[in-house]
Amino acid sequence: MNRDIFEAIKTGKKRVETRAATVRFVAIQPGDTIRMVCGKDIFEKQVKNTAIFKTIPDMLKAYALKDVNPFANSIEDLEKMYYGFPGYREKLKKHGLVALTFK
Repeated sequence: MNRDIFEAIKTGKKRVETRAATVRFVAIQPGDTIRMVCGKDIFEKQVKNTAIFKTIPDMLKAYALKDVNPFANSIEDLEKMYYGFPGYREKLKKHGLVALTFK
C-alpha cells in the first residue's frame, strides 16, 4: 500500500512525512531513526526535525505542498488523502499533525 509514497520518502522526493500527532508520534525526536516498511522492502531515515501543527493549512505555511506529498496538486488533494484514512479526520481535529523531516 502506498508504494509511491514509500519510494518518494526513500529517494528524498518526499521531504516531509506526517502523521496525526497522537502520543505514539509526538514522542519522535530529532536524532531518532525511523524504519519505513512496505511489503518486504525496508529502509531507515534519521529524523532531522519535528514540528506539530493544529491544521493542514498551518502545516502548509511552513512546508511546501510538494514536500509533504509530491503527488498532490492542491490542498484539496492533500485533504482528500488524509481524510481517506479511516478515522483520520477526527484524529487530525483532535491532535493535529506532526511533521518529520529527515537528514
